[in-house]
Amino acid sequence: MSGARRREEQPPPHAQHPHAVPNGGAAPRASAWSKALRSRAAWHDKDEFLDVIYWFRQIIAVILGIIWGVVPLKGFVGIAIFCLINAGVLYLYFSSFQQIDEEEYGGTWELTKEGFMTSFALFLVVWIIFYTAIHYD
Repeated sequence: MSGARRREEQPPPHAQHPHAVPNGGAAPRASAWSKALRSRAAWHDKDEFLDVIYWFRQIIAVILGIIWGVVPLKGFVGIAIFCLINAGVLYLYFSSFQQIDEEEYGGTWELTKEGFMTSFALFLVVWIIFYTAIHYD
């Protein structure tokens, strides 16, 4: 095959993948979870970081719901402690561990409430299921 024909079969440089590196291979892209577990990660996509916050909240809700159901914790004390732990852990995560600029994401309050109600509902369901399964006569 001639050199001219090989050049015709290759896509033009502007049609290459946006993350392509000069040697022709694709640049490796870190997953959201690998960045989430790395301190001071670079978050180029605002929604990606908000997704991480959302899913961390859901994980915390399930874990605390199981613990509260097994212990058994009851009433307003359980709800208040959940709210404090959930908000506190996520606040420490984004302010100390990731050290992001909260103003880029709408302020501290916006990040603190991101996915909170969904995690609260999930927490209540898991708490009730475990409490009822273990401690109901």
